[in-house]
Amino acid sequence: MENITALRDTRLKIQHGEWSMPAAGFGTLIPDSAETKRSVKAALDVGFRHYDCAERYRNEAAVGEVFQEFLGAGSVRREDLFITTKIWNTNHRPERVKPAFDASMRRLGIDYVDCYLIHTPFAFRPGDEQDPRNADGAVDYDDGVTLAETWQALERLVDDGRCRAIGLSDITLEKLQDIVQGARIKPAVIQVESHPYLPEWELLEYCQEQGIILQAFAPLGHALEPRVLDEPVIQAIAQRLGKTSAQVALAWAIQRGTAFLTTSTKLPHIQSNFDMSALTDADMREIREGITTNVRFNNVVETGVPGFIPRF
Repeated sequence: MENITALRDTRLKIQHGEWSMPAAGFGTLIPDSAETKRSVKAALDVGFRHYDCAERYRNEAAVGEVFQEFLGAGSVRREDLFITTKIWNTNHRPERVKPAFDASMRRLGIDYVDCYLIHTPFAFRPGDEQDPRNADGAVDYDDGVTLAETWQALERLVDDGRCRAIGLSDITLEKLQDIVQGARIKPAVIQVESHPYLPEWELLEYCQEQGIILQAFAPLGHALEPRVLDEPVIQAIAQRLGKTSAQVALAWAIQRGTAFLTTSTKLPHIQSNFDMSALTDADMREIREGITTNVRFNNVVETGVPGFIPRF
């Protein structure tokens, strides 16, 4: 991590070049196009400079419109933005990778991508249907391509010069180790569910050994039960600091060496999520040692299909 004056300014070094990723990222998984635009505008005004997109979200064009508005007005410079997008499961075959990448760039209105991720390690039947199903209604997986072959196609994007870094999302430690072992260009970033109820310490340790940035999605736990933000340890720290539980959880994410993505359509939450204060070593130790709940909320890592795990 670079020296910083505020947590929101933290940047994490990308291992393949002379640039870095803002640790505080704004996720664009917002179904409504108009709401997407309003939220991204608000995030840019607040100061977020890292944006996570995906072809799967079906709103890259809306996000791109906002980028072009701010870039055209001189409100931000392209070099100040860190833009990530992701290739969906139906485009894993090598011959489909570059067309998918080019299409995302056109929709976003940019001429290079800061980081391109494989959205999940699972290949689906290639085609325009994002959720292909077989006759029995089960996911129609594609056994005609390996993750290693898809990864090699991403490496060629880096060679072409319009993709600055590559990585994987929803990846397990075992699958990540396989990719690292055979990679010509190692992953720069992985994006996984992580929060105080799912700290992924073993995965984080491996990433730090390999120079890979671990980026946490759902750093606040998706507001699902059991609620991360209702955790007594976090609430007690928040009360001592005069901060919200969300601000404590996000500060914890950065101070343990990870990046995070947070998404909101409400301006007060967008502002609050960018206004973190540093935790003490004792606070960090209290969260690590005092929280025993271990919960995964999203089972995409097991199936490639985004979806929440039912709880009874």
